[in-house]
Amino acid sequence: MYKLYTRPGSGGFVVEAALALANAPFEQVDVPKSERPDPAFLEISPLNQVPVLILPDGRAMTESAAICILLAERHPQARLAPAVDAPARADFLRWMAFMSSMLYPAVLRFYYAHRYTTDADGTKAVKQAAVAEMDRGFAILDSALKDRDWLVGDQMSLADIYLVMLVAWHPDIDSARAAWPDIERLWARLRGHPLLKTINTSHEMWPD
Repeated sequence: MYKLYTRPGSGGFVVEAALALANAPFEQVDVPKSERPDPAFLEISPLNQVPVLILPDGRAMTESAAICILLAERHPQARLAPAVDAPARADFLRWMAFMSSMLYPAVLRFYYAHRYTTDADGTKAVKQAAVAEMDRGFAILDSALKDRDWLVGDQMSLADIYLVMLVAWHPDIDSARAAWPDIERLWARLRGHPLLKTINTSHEMWPD
């Protein structure tokens, strides 16, 4: 059985969704946000970040995008991603890497700006640059969704859930929804998804 270390409103949202969609039994452990973490938790998450997934063999895995890719591979019957030999698999890997390497770090820079500057007065500039980077990335994804129901393939994948999780963290969500209509169209569809609605009751990623 899996064990998921997470907390409400975190990147554990997409991993929890992946496990539920795969009907994979898991134990959930909520980790309080703290600048003085439990040393035992640091052993499995050196950066003191969630999510962390403990695999059935006892190994710990961090990085939400990597966890999603692994779960898609381990539970192919759930169709969490295009099949390994499907043409759309390349797009799935591309966009998961793009979102985790460009957008997720920009979100972190905005909400934890003090970590990215040694200048006590520099956090405003860090935040402004982070939002600009978010906006550039979401515009690219909005273009990729044009005339498409899903970001990759012909059905919902973890890439779609990962995308709406990230856009839900945008600091000016009303402007974001207006600026990227194709992302908003996808997000509206997923806001109505029964499983995601259930998970959102604890994560509160977006209003009901």
